[in-house]
Amino acid sequence: MTTNISNIEQIMDILAKHYHFTERTTLNRMRKAKPDPYKLLISCLLSLRTKDENTEKVVAKLFPVASTPDQILALPTKQLEKLIFSSGHYKKKARTLKEVSKIIKEKYNYQVPSTREELLSIKGIGPKTANIVLNFAYNQLVIPVDVNVHRISNRLGFISAKTPEKTELELNKILPKKYWREINGIFILHGKQVCVPLSPHCSICPVKDLCPKIGVEKFR
Repeated sequence: MTTNISNIEQIMDILAKHYHFTERTTLNRMRKAKPDPYKLLISCLLSLRTKDENTEKVVAKLFPVASTPDQILALPTKQLEKLIFSSGHYKKKARTLKEVSKIIKEKYNYQVPSTREELLSIKGIGPKTANIVLNFAYNQLVIPVDVNVHRISNRLGFISAKTPEKTELELNKILPKKYWREINGIFILHGKQVCVPLSPHCSICPVKDLCPKIGVEKFR
């Protein structure tokens, strides 16, 4: 059962007010500073399968040493792995950073692509990362769907979809565009603080009166 559009707007307005802009995620803070597309892309790749706090610590170590494709490519792999170690999966991520940097340098003349098709053509860049770059670096109206957006959109009854890819397609149809730039930041915080994967804290949820899953023992 999906939630109607008026309820979606009501829920989004409540959550937007609850999670103030000053409390938003790393990405929201980067947007205010007009992020460098390449540094944003690298940050996104490092953020995969790790916490936001870990990503902040890693980029704080990495970027003073290497923040351009040439600098990433020039770093010895072992040194790069050491710099990004706390992001997890550091060996795979180091390979990805070098491979992506090589393509950005050689195929795109150091410019991070500004189209979804081109971004997805680069090995290592998935739909979520592509949409984050388009949304936060190029100010395009797209919805970055991570595990939080996927989980919470389904829990709140906005949509009913089994994969993040399908969640993005369904949200594109029903979510008013005025929320597209903010839903990722809002749901990341809501997913960390209240609507956690297991045993969500429904009693303190600001939208508990509008949530169709209240009282349901098993959450998706």
